Parts: sequence; C-alpha cells; structure tokens
Amino acid sequence: MRGSARVWTGAWLVLLAVMHVLALLTIWRLALHTQTGQWLDTVALTGNQIGQDRIDEPVDRVLDAVSVVSLLAATAVIGFIALLRRRIALAVTATALVVGANVTTQLLKYGLDRPEYGIDPQRAEVGNSLPSGHACVAASVAVALVLVLPRKVRVLGAFLGAGYAAVNGVATLSAGWHRPSDAVAAFLVVGGWAALGGLLLLFTQREQAQVEPADSHRTPALVLGIAGLVAIIVATVALAWLDGQPEAPVSDLSRRPLFVGYAGSAAGIVGVMGVVMALVLASVHRLVPRVKG
Repeated sequence: MRGSARVWTGAWLVLLAVMHVLALLTIWRLALHTQTGQWLDTVALTGNQIGQDRIDEPVDRVLDAVSVVSLLAATAVIGFIALLRRRIALAVTATALVVGANVTTQLLKYGLDRPEYGIDPQRAEVGNSLPSGHACVAASVAVALVLVLPRKVRVLGAFLGAGYAAVNGVATLSAGWHRPSDAVAAFLVVGGWAALGGLLLLFTQREQAQVEPADSHRTPALVLGIAGLVAIIVATVALAWLDGQPEAPVSDLSRRPLFVGYAGSAAGIVGVMGVVMALVLASVHRLVPRVKG
C-alpha cells in the first residue's frame, strides 16, 4: 500500500475508534445515569414478557451455545484459519480482538456504577449489567472471523456473523438477562477493538501487500450499513414515541408501550450490529490485502 493511502487508512481507523468510544460513553451516560434512560431500558426489558412462552426454547438454545468453552474453541479456530493462510500478524490481531473485547466488557460490567432511581426495584440488587457478556462474545467472534476469512467467503461470513451476533443480543433481552443498552454497549466495545486491531494490521502489513480495488466489498457493506441505519431509525422513532408518554411506573403500563419499547429496542440492537459489521467489511480489504507469492 502506498504511504499516503496507509496514512488515510490509519486516520480513518483512529476516527472509528474514537467514534465507538464516544458512542459507548453516550450509552453509558444515558442508560445508567438518567432516569429516562433507565425507564426506557426497563420498559423494553419488561416488554419481553409479550409472547415469551413462544420463543423461550429457541432463545435458550441461542444463549446456551455461548460459553467460555465455545469462546475458547471459536478463538482457536479463528487463529488456526489465519495461520493456515500464513498470516501470523492476523492470527495475533484476531485473537487479541476477541480477548481484549471480552476482558474490556467484564471490566466495565463490574467497574461501572448504576445509580438506583427506584425505577426497576426487582433488579436493584443485580446492579450494573452493561455491557452484555453474551453479546460481546458473539460479536467479537463474528468480527474476528470476518478478518481471517479469505475474501471469496468474507461477505457471507459478515452477513452470517452479523446476524448471529444480533440474534444473541436480542436473545439476551428476550430472556430477560440484559437490558437493550447492554447489548448495544457490547457491540460498540467490539467495534472499538476492531478499529484498534485494524491499526495493528496496518502497521505490521508486509511490503509486498497489494490492495486491489476489486477486493473491496462496497456494495455488501453499503447494504449492511443501510439496513442497520434503517433499524436504528426505527428504534429511535419507537423510543421517541415512548419517551413522549408519561413516565408511569413500568408495572402500570399497558401492552402497547411495552411492545413498542421491546420491539424498538430489538431493532436498535440489530441496527447497531449491522453498522459495526458494515464498517469492518468496508475496511478489511485494506487491512488484510493480497500478498505477492
């Protein structure tokens, strides 16, 4: 890659990292430290009771598949794929992304304070649950897999990975394990680590690396990004409508606001994961280019 292109790519990755951090700080501030944010989160989490008996079994299957053992196995497979391609730096970076994102999530979860405003007394003793560990595991594995996959199957991996992570994020809400802001925060943590991993790949790039315009995934990334933005807009409209309603005790709300909060938050979770994966897909051809020989 030419020097000027490398500089611009590095600047773009730094910007992405900063954007993810700022978005994470915004979610942390609004969801944990404002009464309105806590109320919206609680409405969405309470709305999961609508039709829950119909989706309990598939939700449990999705969540049970995520464990420490599965995370270790997935990380080993990701590293192995990179080593098969003789990309040592890629193997190290992908592994660091998975480990770093999940360690960061756990540190934040146990380090952040959640003020008690009396909005969700049933879960007051639980304290902070942001970010979601399950959502982080799924998203970090999905993003790392996109980095190590060959370009011919990378787009398929991106769509499947984004869908898998989004389903896990929504499943934590449907099961009542996490508030919607927890899953969104987890995806932002992964996006930030992906940008940092991209910088590492850029700095360790081989001299014979060839960045080919034909290897870019502009159309799939655009489709994924637009779909994610549309879902985020739907979530914003739903939560704005809900915010316009009187902030009554959640236990007194009717079915309609509970459903709007739940469905809107689920759309937001899906949308954020779509945008995060679209940004990765749009940049990966510059970070893992072809190599002569």
